[in-house]
Amino acid sequence: MGGRPIDQYKDVETLSEGSKRLHVLVFANEKGGTGKSTTAVHTAIALASKGARVACFDLDHRQRTMGRYLDNRGATAKRMGKPLPMPVYDTHDGESMAYFSEALDKLGENADFLVIDTPGRDDKFARIAVTNADTLVTPMNDSFVDFDLIGQVDPDTFKVVRPSFYSELIWESRKRRAKADGETIDWVVLRNRMQHIEARNMKRVSEAIDQLSKRVGFRVISGLSERVIYRELFPQGLTMLDSRDFGEMGLAHVAARQELREMMAGLALPEVTMPLFA
Repeated sequence: MGGRPIDQYKDVETLSEGSKRLHVLVFANEKGGTGKSTTAVHTAIALASKGARVACFDLDHRQRTMGRYLDNRGATAKRMGKPLPMPVYDTHDGESMAYFSEALDKLGENADFLVIDTPGRDDKFARIAVTNADTLVTPMNDSFVDFDLIGQVDPDTFKVVRPSFYSELIWESRKRRAKADGETIDWVVLRNRMQHIEARNMKRVSEAIDQLSKRVGFRVISGLSERVIYRELFPQGLTMLDSRDFGEMGLAHVAARQELREMMAGLALPEVTMPLFA
């Protein structure tokens, strides 16, 4: 595995030394409605399905989407009387630095991957998590409304004018991380819900993202489409990887499963030994 353990969180410029086992994967976007929590949960379950030891930390104590999703998953496993790939998880209280530090130390102690879901707003704990990330994932819908989070465009030419405050924040976080331990944060912009956007607008958004990626240094991959199945699975805590447990899949489900495979490949995370979707 790649990555490194997180043992200190009070000072974002002081990172621990030691084992390189734990890989910290942070999902962050200060806009809501981008599919961030859904993507984070599916990523965590995909990794657990491959045999990795996965821990999850939900920093959004108000919405608690990741935590509730995994609560539902645990209840479904108990109701069905059969095990499902399941991360260990916790939810932050939104206030205590001591809780934040202790929970992360405990969650990361025996994990290969630590998946952190952050609130859809500016949050001091999310900022610390970002600086400690090995892989930072920013999901966004394919529109200029969401693009505005990371960059501004000229209203006539749609050319990138400047990076946004958020991009500058990530840039500074990456510099702090490099200064602290010489490691880099792999920033991935994840484009969700792409096929429902009008073609000319999609092209303009694509061009703007490509321009900005070269300027501030993130990778771009495709994420999850807008599919009813993702919302329907939430009450049971199931994912597209649990097809045997929610019945026969139609063509739309097969397509959703394939896009999840492609997303996981695009994230380029450290390998584990068991095959995905065995």
